[in-house]
Amino acid sequence: MEIRNIAIIAHVDHGKTTLTDAILKQCGVEAASMDSNKLEQERGITIYAKNASVEYKGTKINIVDTPGHADFGSEVERVLRSIDDVLLIVDAAEGPMPQTRFVLKKSLELGFKPIVVINKIDKPAADADRCHEQVLELFLELGASDEQSDFPVVYAVGRDGVAARTLADMPSQGGESRDLSPLLDMILEKVEPANEGHDALGALMLQPFNLAYDNFMGRLAVGRLYEGTVRPNQNVFIKKPDGTTRTGRTTKVFTFKGLTRVETDAASAGDIALIAGLPEIFIGETVTTDEQAAPLPAIAVDEPTIVLNFLVNNSPFAGREGKFVTSRQIRDRLEKELEVNVGLKVDFSQADAFAVSGRGELHIAVLLENMRREGYELQVSQPHVIFHEENGVKMEPFEEVTIDTPSEFQGAIIEKLGLRAFILQNLTQHADQVRLTLKGPTRGLLGYRNQFVIDTRGEGILASRFIGFEPYAGEIRKRQVGSMISMASGKALGYSLWTLQERGVLYITPATEVYEGMVIGNTSKGEEMTVNPTKGKNQSNVRSSGMDEAIVLFPAYELSIERGLETMSDDEYLEVTPQNVRLRKIYRSENERAKARRAD
Repeated sequence: MEIRNIAIIAHVDHGKTTLTDAILKQCGVEAASMDSNKLEQERGITIYAKNASVEYKGTKINIVDTPGHADFGSEVERVLRSIDDVLLIVDAAEGPMPQTRFVLKKSLELGFKPIVVINKIDKPAADADRCHEQVLELFLELGASDEQSDFPVVYAVGRDGVAARTLADMPSQGGESRDLSPLLDMILEKVEPANEGHDALGALMLQPFNLAYDNFMGRLAVGRLYEGTVRPNQNVFIKKPDGTTRTGRTTKVFTFKGLTRVETDAASAGDIALIAGLPEIFIGETVTTDEQAAPLPAIAVDEPTIVLNFLVNNSPFAGREGKFVTSRQIRDRLEKELEVNVGLKVDFSQADAFAVSGRGELHIAVLLENMRREGYELQVSQPHVIFHEENGVKMEPFEEVTIDTPSEFQGAIIEKLGLRAFILQNLTQHADQVRLTLKGPTRGLLGYRNQFVIDTRGEGILASRFIGFEPYAGEIRKRQVGSMISMASGKALGYSLWTLQERGVLYITPATEVYEGMVIGNTSKGEEMTVNPTKGKNQSNVRSSGMDEAIVLFPAYELSIERGLETMSDDEYLEVTPQNVRLRKIYRSENERAKARRAD
């Protein structure tokens, strides 16, 4: 059977997973969704790269769905090395966005000739012709060859499972297309057969591009077979990119059918298989049966850009909710995460804290969210960017930010990001919307997204991509608000919160348990303020004019993990438990904080 290997790449929310689900459904895989993880379903984004396989006209098509968010770019980089072509999905209304540029650049560098799918053409603001022009401009800007720039285009509405080669063939234009056959036919025409020209009888050459974990089989390697055949109970050599060799033995081999893995007696050249029995296997290593074979080219993964400390929770409420609260348990969980999460790095050298490095706040927040759902309780420090030094020059990570917003908000956005060392690169107007492109340090983006939502009244779209390390941009004062700190322990009372809400924004609601040193809100004037949220109204036998005043509380700005990471300051910890997310001062009492300030 012929095999085609493709990856579906796009910016976040441009319809990759919806389109993949429609392909699975058309090819007979019922009630299946690529976003199988609970967090992915809740957030509506793809976090982990996943494999699926369908049969169409006697051909096996291996599909890899990739994340669209820049924080999970490390997933995309690995996948692209294992496939033969890509479907580039672009929203017909939004056009190419930052992650579109990132994934397309990687694809073009590897010599792929992408098939462009202009999706969501049923949106009221969709402009397929303009989108096509923008994609072509992006190809040329990224240095695509003439052959790559002459890309095939398919128009689609992924939600309805319909595609066509021309707009006139779409049902909305009176066309006859009713399913995704035009797209699947295009894949068979344009993508080279993966097993053509490869020797299934020769020495095995397999390279893992993804890892999985099974409680019974241990670490599993998802890899592309370039040559030969892999079988269960096969003796193999595992080579690092530098040529270092060790031996191993496979125990089980699986291929994919739909979304499920199916055990098989053999997988041959061109296929994508899942191998068990190699506990130390890592992404980019070469699995072969020929000890003399040269290792396959290494798979490079971009460096992390932010770092923060994971610590044992030592607040007054520690141990109330979590099942796993000790340093040893947190260490074991992070070691397990490193088995599959290659974008993450952890420094275990400190006795009381683990320095965790990741690709962005969302990358870390997803790890913390998974841990709290598993019953872990811990606290984390404020994220900081990772600085490098090159030739004596201090370097820091820089981001390109693309913002779509109603034009009335552009002034506030440019002003706020200007204070954070961002420089406007480009501004284009379309109807009453503007697209701003800015460049600046990653430090400037930390803690900005919530401010952006406020400044654009929820109507703006912000996307960013890491563009590399550049010289240090100088000091940035990001935090415009101060902390409102509880001086007492007990239950917060509505009357007390009512009097405090005029001073800033509250993070808690009445009856919330608080402790001394817990941050219960922020102050709009930017100064720290110690308050008593447990104080009730004094009773007296004299009737006052304000006695019957109704207590009206504004909705609390409830903290999530991402909000907490963005909101917290240097001298605070974010306490993460299975049921609560709290902000607290590192030094809980006013005296301890004063001593710490004097020591500084």
